[in-house]
Amino acid sequence: MGKLKVKGKAGAAKNFTTRSLAVKKLQCSLADFRRLCILKGIFPREPRNKKKANKGSSAPTTFYYTKDIAYLAHEPILKKLREHKAFAKKLSRALGRGEWSSAKSLEDNKPIYRLDHIIKERYPTFIDAVRDIDDALCMVFLFSSLPSDGRLPKEVVENCAKLVAEWQLYILHSKSLRKVFLSIKGAYYQAEVADQTVTWLAPYQFTQNVPADVDLRVMLTFLELYQTLLSFVFFKIYTDAGLVYPPPLDIRKDEGAAGINALTLQDSSRQPLAQQSTALAKESLSITAKEVRRTIKSINAQTTSETVDIEMAEEKPLEPEAEEEFIPHSSTKPQEAASELPTFLSLSSLPQTMSTNLFAPYTFWLSRETSRSIFEFTVRSFGGRMGWPGSSGGGSPFDETDPSITHVIMDRPVVERKNEDSAQQELRSRRKYIQPQWIIDCINAGKILLEEPYGQGKTLPPHLSPFGEYEGAYVPAHEGAGEDAAELIEEDEEEDEAEADEQSEAQDREMATAVASKDPAALRAAELAAEAAGLEYGDFEAKVKQANKKRSKKVSETSVEVAEQDMNKMMMSNKQRKLYEKMKYSQGKKNSERLKLEERKKDLLRQKRKGTS
Repeated sequence: MGKLKVKGKAGAAKNFTTRSLAVKKLQCSLADFRRLCILKGIFPREPRNKKKANKGSSAPTTFYYTKDIAYLAHEPILKKLREHKAFAKKLSRALGRGEWSSAKSLEDNKPIYRLDHIIKERYPTFIDAVRDIDDALCMVFLFSSLPSDGRLPKEVVENCAKLVAEWQLYILHSKSLRKVFLSIKGAYYQAEVADQTVTWLAPYQFTQNVPADVDLRVMLTFLELYQTLLSFVFFKIYTDAGLVYPPPLDIRKDEGAAGINALTLQDSSRQPLAQQSTALAKESLSITAKEVRRTIKSINAQTTSETVDIEMAEEKPLEPEAEEEFIPHSSTKPQEAASELPTFLSLSSLPQTMSTNLFAPYTFWLSRETSRSIFEFTVRSFGGRMGWPGSSGGGSPFDETDPSITHVIMDRPVVERKNEDSAQQELRSRRKYIQPQWIIDCINAGKILLEEPYGQGKTLPPHLSPFGEYEGAYVPAHEGAGEDAAELIEEDEEEDEAEADEQSEAQDREMATAVASKDPAALRAAELAAEAAGLEYGDFEAKVKQANKKRSKKVSETSVEVAEQDMNKMMMSNKQRKLYEKMKYSQGKKNSERLKLEERKKDLLRQKRKGTS
C-alpha cells in the first residue's frame, strides 16, 4: 500500500511558505526579517498555483521557499539581532529607573554583528566579487553626495566618501578607466579591473534632497552590505598592486577640500623611515649583552670552519670539454610559414585599442564653472596634469599663470577682454580654450580630436553614448573627427547604383509576373515599355525568360527556408517557441533603430555638405 498524501503536507504547500509564517518561525520582527533577506540574498518567489501554495486560501500574500527560511534559521546574525532586542529592553529599563552606571555599561557592551562571513558565502572568489560591484559603487557614490541629517547618519556619508576616494585613487594609479559618458542622471564610467568590466554612475555635485517617501532603512541595509563588500575588494586590489590599504589621509588637505589629493599612496614593501627607526629601537632594547657575545662566538666559529674547509679542499684541474660538431639539418617546414611568424617589431607596430597616456603631453587648467570631481578624475586617469582655482578646493599643483598650461577647460560664452596687456595676450594665444565635452569625446574616441569644433562659445557636436555593446549595434562616427565628404559621395553613388539595380529587378519582376499570370494585357504593357526604352523583341523575350527563372528560384528558396523554420518551431516546446519569438522581435526592433539612426546621420551629413557648398 502506497503512502497516503495529506493535504497541505506535500507539493507546493510544503515547498512554499508565507511571509507571516516565516516571521513567526524565525521569531523576529518584520524589519529584522527584511534585513536578513537583503543581507543573505533571499527574495520572494512566485508559485505556479498560489491557491495550492497557500493551502486552499486565495488571499494575496508573499511567498518564500521553505528551504530558504530554514537556511535563515541558522544565521549568526539572527542571534545577534535577538541579543540586540534584549539589550534594547534592558537599556530602556535602566534609563527609566535612572540607573545611569548600568546603562553606561550596557551601552559599552552593545552587541554588534559583522558581515564578513556573508561576503565569503555570497562571493566565493575574488572575480565573483568584482563582477558584482557595479551596484555597490553606484550606491556608495550616491550616498557620498547626500546631506547628513536625522534620517542619514554623518558617519555613513563620511565612510561612503572615503570609499569613493579610495576607488578613484586606485583607478588613477592603475589607469584602468576606459569609457565616460555624461548623461542627465550623472557621469557614467567604465573601467577594467582584474580583467572584468566595471560600470558605475556618479551623480553630479548638486545639493541633494532626500524625499520623505523614500524608505532609507532598506537602502541603508543594502549600503551596509555594499560597504563591507567594497572594503574586501579594495583591500585585495591594493595589496595585489603592492600598496598599503587603507591609504593614509592628510587631514589638513581633506579639510581644504583637496578630494583625492588628500590620500597618499604608499608602497607596502617600503615602510616609512619613522616606522623603521622605532622598530629598530625596540629591537635594540630587547637584545641583551649575553646574546651579543653568543652571536660573536658563533660568527667566529663559522669563519674558522669555512677557512679550514677552503684550505683542505684540493684544487682539481679543469678538463677541457670536447667540442660538439655542428651538423646542419634541413627544415621540414616551408620557408613561407616561417616568414609569417610575428616578431616584436610587428607586434609593437599594431594599433593599440586604448591609450592610457592620452593626455600625457598636455596640462589643463579647470575653470571655476566646470565640475572638478569629474574632469580631474578623467584627465589624471589618462596621464594629464590638472590645475584648478582656489574656489574649487585646495591642493592644486600649479596656478593659472603657469606657462606650461596648454588647454583651458571653460563652459562660458566668449567675452571681450579690453584691459589686457601684451603679456596676457601672448599667454592666451599659446593656450587652447575648449569646452568640457572635448575631454570625454577624446577618451571615447581613443585619440586626440580637433579642438576647433569644441571651441569656447561654439555649438557642440552631439555627445553620443559609447556603450553600444550588443552585436550589430549602431556605432556612430565622431562628428568632431572631421569625416571626409568623399566617403558620403561614394555612399551616394553606391546608393544610386543599388536603386538602379532595384529598378531593373522590379522590371524583371513585372515581366515574370506578367508571364506567370498569363495576362495578355500585362504582357503587352511590358512589351510596350521595353519598346519605348529601345529594347528589341528578341532581347525582351530573353529577359522575360530570365526574370521568370529568377522568380521561380527565389520562390523555391523562400519556401524551403519557411518550411525549415516551421519544422524547427514544431520541434520546440512552448517555452522555447515564445523565447525564440521574443528574441526575433527584439532583434528586429534593434535593427530598425540602427537603420533609423544611420538614415538620420546620412541626412545630417547631406545637409551639412549642402550648407558648406
